[in-house]
Amino acid sequence: MRPLSPALGAEIVGVDLRDAIGDALAKAMLDAWHQHLVILLRGQQLTEDDQVRFAERFGPPAKIHTKQFVRSHPAVMLISNVRENGQPIGALPDGEMQFHTDQCHQEIPAKASMLYAIEVPSVGGNTLFANAYLAYEMLPADIKRRVDGRKALNAYDYDTAATIRKADVPAGAPCYAHPVVRTHPATGRKALYVNRLMTRRIEGLDPQESEELLTLLFDHQEQPQFIYEHVWRPGDILMWDNRCTLHARTDFSAGERRLMRRVTILGEKPV
Repeated sequence: MRPLSPALGAEIVGVDLRDAIGDALAKAMLDAWHQHLVILLRGQQLTEDDQVRFAERFGPPAKIHTKQFVRSHPAVMLISNVRENGQPIGALPDGEMQFHTDQCHQEIPAKASMLYAIEVPSVGGNTLFANAYLAYEMLPADIKRRVDGRKALNAYDYDTAATIRKADVPAGAPCYAHPVVRTHPATGRKALYVNRLMTRRIEGLDPQESEELLTLLFDHQEQPQFIYEHVWRPGDILMWDNRCTLHARTDFSAGERRLMRRVTILGEKPV
């Protein structure tokens, strides 16, 4: 293993994911993932079945409901700006995205997300990861007291609010309230579980106090000391723990192709 940054992340070297993974190696990878939050393997040449087989070592993959972005395996979704007949072949096609955790608008969010790079732009389209354990642990004591035990409402509105924060929740938008601070079921550590893209308000606070506190939390957790920025190469496969990390995407040229395959792993209700 090679650390990726002081904040989080580790690269695992010497493993070809086309081969079956034995129990000892699977346990070593799981331990590394729990310790480092994000794991990376470079230079992989994977089919969709290879990618899903690897994901299954960490839990059952979720089936994709947006069928237009599925090519073969029902658990694999394309993330791409490539267009055919004027329509993107993958989800989340263009530009930057604010920090978020996948599926936090659902009652049972994804435990993990796994992204495999096939084509990447020459510049940009990087993924930034933030360590939500450290973000919580380094909060001032008075802020910890204000957020412990509270819940925040998360809403899915990527289409109109991927780069500009909105405090209101559009009518009909999928949403769910989760603890502002969640406890990781495997490590027992507490992590800050709000994000600039999808968290709209803290329940039980008046709107102004909620917005001021959320802004403070967002600014705090997005500090460089908590972040690793991943510059993608074709053949990279990277998996992150949605229970204790946030991620964001930097902007990139619409004139360059970006093609990734994503698998998400089913999780549990945050507590």
